[in-house]
Amino acid sequence: MKPITMRSLLLIPFAISALTAASTFPNPPEVPVAPKTTDTVVLAGGCFWGMQLVFDHVKGVTNTVVGYAGGDKKTADYETVSTGTTGHAESIKITFDPAQISFGTLLKIYFSVAHNPTELNYQDNDHGTQYRSSIFYTSEDQKKVAEMYIHELDAAKFYYQKIVTKVVPLQAFYPAEEYHQNFAAKNPTQGYIVAMDVPKYNNLKKQFPELLKGK
Repeated sequence: MKPITMRSLLLIPFAISALTAASTFPNPPEVPVAPKTTDTVVLAGGCFWGMQLVFDHVKGVTNTVVGYAGGDKKTADYETVSTGTTGHAESIKITFDPAQISFGTLLKIYFSVAHNPTELNYQDNDHGTQYRSSIFYTSEDQKKVAEMYIHELDAAKFYYQKIVTKVVPLQAFYPAEEYHQNFAAKNPTQGYIVAMDVPKYNNLKKQFPELLKGK
């Protein structure tokens, strides 16, 4: 998480909507998937604090853990990952109930409010491969849905720029240090959280009120 700059603060009011060519976000593809009582996926898209703040409030999500994916166990610590040389991405492991929310709907939130999928190896003020956009799928069904959705969004030219999100199999996920877990919830007035992550949560409430827990 880099220091807040005037540039990053100016970006906040526009959020993802200013980077899209359409006002209504397309629905995910309807693809039959194997029935499960619980499922998991690992998503990367910038600082994991904001990703957790968003997905923790989504109905059907039963647990979230922030951590690292894409590199080796020996380099799965915050200081080393922050060098941008480990292959790891700051990620969030999402456990969800497919009977309450589909994988496709999770991707809709991921692409529309949780991060900007057209930024290559950065998100706003955070730069480096550790902030890349990536879907670490845990099943062939997830791979199929993710690839189809990206293709549909690009074909419709929903964004002004091409989506750079990588769809790759999850090899391993390593939980981050305890102080990173639920960081936004524990530190709601911290400067980075207020400037970068609270707007994402507010966009979730505005665009998908029916998907909020307790609704």
